[in-house]
Amino acid sequence: MLNDNLKSYLHLHFIVFIWGFTAVLGKLISLDAMPLVWYRMLLAVLFILLYIWYKKIPIKVPLKTLLSFLFAGLVIAFHWFTFFKAIKVSNISVTLACLSTGAFFASLMEPLFFGRKVIWYEVFFGIIVFIGLYIIFNIDGHFINGILLALTSAFLSALFSMINGKYAKEYNPTVISFYELLGGVLFFSIFLLSTGSFNLTFFKVSNSDWLYLIILSTFCTAYAFIASVKVMKFLSPYTVMLTINLEPIYGIILAVIVFEETEKMSINFYVGALTILSTVILNGILKYRSTKK
Repeated sequence: MLNDNLKSYLHLHFIVFIWGFTAVLGKLISLDAMPLVWYRMLLAVLFILLYIWYKKIPIKVPLKTLLSFLFAGLVIAFHWFTFFKAIKVSNISVTLACLSTGAFFASLMEPLFFGRKVIWYEVFFGIIVFIGLYIIFNIDGHFINGILLALTSAFLSALFSMINGKYAKEYNPTVISFYELLGGVLFFSIFLLSTGSFNLTFFKVSNSDWLYLIILSTFCTAYAFIASVKVMKFLSPYTVMLTINLEPIYGIILAVIVFEETEKMSINFYVGALTILSTVILNGILKYRSTKK
């Protein structure tokens, strides 16, 4: 039989494959990044709440922990906002390639959050990642804003993994997911109210957008979010972040299939993307060998 670590690792790969569809859905949805993320989180919260009610899961947590969950919700909300905004202003391929830097950011944060030593090859791979980014930066200039947004999204994703890594082994993943997504909805709702963005246009959503939003909020968010927190009971945040970096491979392939010409890039882009992804694979191999020893 498979042990818990291996089952969690395989489950995580399935989740990452699901997330490969997220970027495609984000481009198919005509809404701007802010309302898109708000609807995604709101619908996901409602679906998770129904699941909590059905399973009769207790949701009481200490106030300090609740505030931490709400803050994590703000982090993940901004991660999704910058992610979808990057797709809107550039394209899926550029966004997902830059999102691969999340593993590098995680390698810098993990020693601070968990008190482990900095590993020399992680620093070396970090330099290689930036060489890959430099190559990508030298493609068509109108992608620069998308690249910067995607790098911000990668940093926020790594930060979110660090925060969740401290709680995943202690609390029910459904409860964690509920409060984090609720926090994101609350913070974004306050912002939208303060800017007067809640108007008729904001709530005018086409039938096709509703369909894509429901798929995005249920399968790609509520299920995948809970499942990703659950696997962190058995896997380290760095392993999670490393595996998540396979998302660009799935996402870019799907994007080229669905959108064809708008996702086809220059040779330099693929050289840069391959450079980044190669560091992810090599890092994973070295990690595996070090744990075997």
